[in-house]
Amino acid sequence: MKEQLYTIPVHDAFHSDSECPICTLYQELEQNTIEYTMGPSYMEDDNRAMTDRLGFCRHHIQMLYKQKNRLGLALMLKTHTDKTINDLKELSKTKPAAAGFFKRAELSPVGSYIQELEGHCFICERMEDTFHRYIDTVFHLWKKDPEFRDCMAQCKGFCTYHYGLLYDTGASKLDKTQYPAFLDCLNQVYFAGMERVNDDIEWFINKYDYRYANEPWKNSKDAIPRGILKTNHISTEEA
Repeated sequence: MKEQLYTIPVHDAFHSDSECPICTLYQELEQNTIEYTMGPSYMEDDNRAMTDRLGFCRHHIQMLYKQKNRLGLALMLKTHTDKTINDLKELSKTKPAAAGFFKRAELSPVGSYIQELEGHCFICERMEDTFHRYIDTVFHLWKKDPEFRDCMAQCKGFCTYHYGLLYDTGASKLDKTQYPAFLDCLNQVYFAGMERVNDDIEWFINKYDYRYANEPWKNSKDAIPRGILKTNHISTEEA
């Protein structure tokens, strides 16, 4: 199958030596979005309006802070904070109603605004559509490209979160003849990968027993970060 622009990142991720190709896709997309946010785009009016309104989640504000463009981050924080102060000053003029003995208090306008703010992030929302297109591309390639099916069958598996995502999404993306074969492949590579890493973690633990002191480490030296990726779909390089 001839590669198209939208398939290249998916092919690259599945050909990488990754414990979860979907995590690799996500991490590369996330890094690209961070770089976009901290590039010249932060001066564009439409992007600035979005960052002012949405702000950033805790995870992504930490990633932004690690970038070198501190002035750009300061400018975004300043106008976002200006908007937050102005909005909350206006909302705080409305006093919340008392709950009463048998009635739970509803969120005040201030509480509702803050809850809404906490639930949004410019980077998360910018990434969402592209990430969903990548997942759609996985199923497109599975249907159309025998080489991709072979590549998936030979990969190191997936983290538990993305295993579940592929497992459930496949039901709506593949027909009744394609879905069972996809599940067979998905289950095989997921459980084989999990059991392999689990064995490496066990051997890592054994190496702290004096009886195994002279035994080789085998593939266990990096068992903990690989186990964290498998179970929590996060690279320890990001933590």
